[in-house]
Amino acid sequence: MNQLTNDQSLREQLISLLNGGNAHVSFDDFVKDFPVGKCGQRVEGLPYTAWQVLEHMSIAQWDILEFSRDAKHVSPKWPKGYWPDEGETGTERLWNETVEKFQSDREAFEDLVRDPATDLFADIPHGTGQTVLREALLLADHNSNHLGALIVMARLLK
Repeated sequence: MNQLTNDQSLREQLISLLNGGNAHVSFDDFVKDFPVGKCGQRVEGLPYTAWQVLEHMSIAQWDILEFSRDAKHVSPKWPKGYWPDEGETGTERLWNETVEKFQSDREAFEDLVRDPATDLFADIPHGTGQTVLREALLLADHNSNHLGALIVMARLLK
């Protein structure tokens, strides 16, 4: 394989990883079957509702996206800024809005990865050694972790 083919293959694998569905259900397939009416319901023994976990995923993904493409981006304060207010448990409207934002930001990150002008291995100039490749892997890892939690929550809520 030549370098151009390797680069394209890496980008395609990253997109596949971000979309999920290789080793587990994809985010898009998961949300189709989620009992949305129960997204704000607490599950005994868990500190968050399903919507709160989804909103956390969305906030973290947005932060990773903006950090990767905007030198002026300011991340939320850790950890509070990465979670919704604990009193806001979620509604069907909030669930649907968060799903749309999550999918839109994921697509924007995928566009960044797809763009041949994006050097996946170059340090992000305003970072501390991060690369777009590292951020893509971080994002996929974070999302798959919380998607697993949401899958369990969905089973408990049904």
